[in-house]
Amino acid sequence: MKSLEVIYKDIEKIYINTKNCIGDKGGRTWIITGSGGFIGSYFLDFIDYCNKYVFSTPDKVICIDNYRTSSINRIMHLTDNDNFLFLDKDISKPIEITHDVDYIVHAASIASPSFYRKYPIETIEANVWGLKNLLDIAKSKSIKSMLYLSSSEIYGDPDSANIPTDEAYNGNVSCVGPRACYDESKRLGETLCINYWKQYDVPIKIVRPFNVYGPGLRIDDKRVISDFFKGALYDKKIEILSDGRPTRSFCYISDAVTGFIKVLMSEYNGEAFNIGNDEQEISMKQLAEKVAEVVGNTTIIYDKSNDKDYLIDNPRRRCPDLRKARNLLNYNPSVNLETGLKRLLAWYSDTYKMTLY
Repeated sequence: MKSLEVIYKDIEKIYINTKNCIGDKGGRTWIITGSGGFIGSYFLDFIDYCNKYVFSTPDKVICIDNYRTSSINRIMHLTDNDNFLFLDKDISKPIEITHDVDYIVHAASIASPSFYRKYPIETIEANVWGLKNLLDIAKSKSIKSMLYLSSSEIYGDPDSANIPTDEAYNGNVSCVGPRACYDESKRLGETLCINYWKQYDVPIKIVRPFNVYGPGLRIDDKRVISDFFKGALYDKKIEILSDGRPTRSFCYISDAVTGFIKVLMSEYNGEAFNIGNDEQEISMKQLAEKVAEVVGNTTIIYDKSNDKDYLIDNPRRRCPDLRKARNLLNYNPSVNLETGLKRLLAWYSDTYKMTLY
């Protein structure tokens, strides 16, 4: 299947960039939440790759997901693999884990604005109660390391003096706006992490991803890149639901997961790291033009969303300062936007069986 081939190429690159920190012995046990989601599924494929080609003893993975906004289809090729135990569970509810555990990655979250505004309470529960459940497991199991996937949304809408935005910026976030259920619960999640580290010595690390995209991002995800591709592929038109001027810095999935693994395997407990791409800040107008060019035969139009809250608290600019990750972890994102968009198009065309014009 072509779609998996695209992902396997990414996995090979992730391994090349992380082999010095992931080692070759294996024999460890992981908990990965959101295992059927965009980012969680890449962790599963990465561990499967290492089990096949690198580790002398396979790692085991406890995969937790309730598939509210993800799908088992993305990881169906692993469901008969004895190294992966799949639990259809809501992480916001207590879960008993009888196995010893070495690593925990909390990637379960409702991350698309359209979905977290539809499920605000569930979003808060996953980001806070789900995280606390995992921190309690980490506390009881004497784990080696835990990774919390926070978000660049914790910065809110920074002023121009704080773009690019570094980890010391405290944020400009509304606690009552339509995005607050996600932004503020991620912020509280970071506070939980830091205090479990300080009070209980739980070896927790935090990453703040900036606009990750790539194969595995569902075309109905409703984030901007998937929306632009959906319009171009199905309707031959891209709708920009703003004036086109807001900017973002998009990070390809293999660069993002490389950064996540480097943070997880590092010594920097109780620290937060921006993970993204700091070299390609681009406006929504420019992004639409790039997607249209990659797909071909596509018109760009401007319209207004029927959702009255669509643009409320929407940041005008978002771009990471990566000096901390570059200096401490030798993190160097390398996939440019044009290459990433072409790889995503290849995945979409096979996954959704599209005939490209």
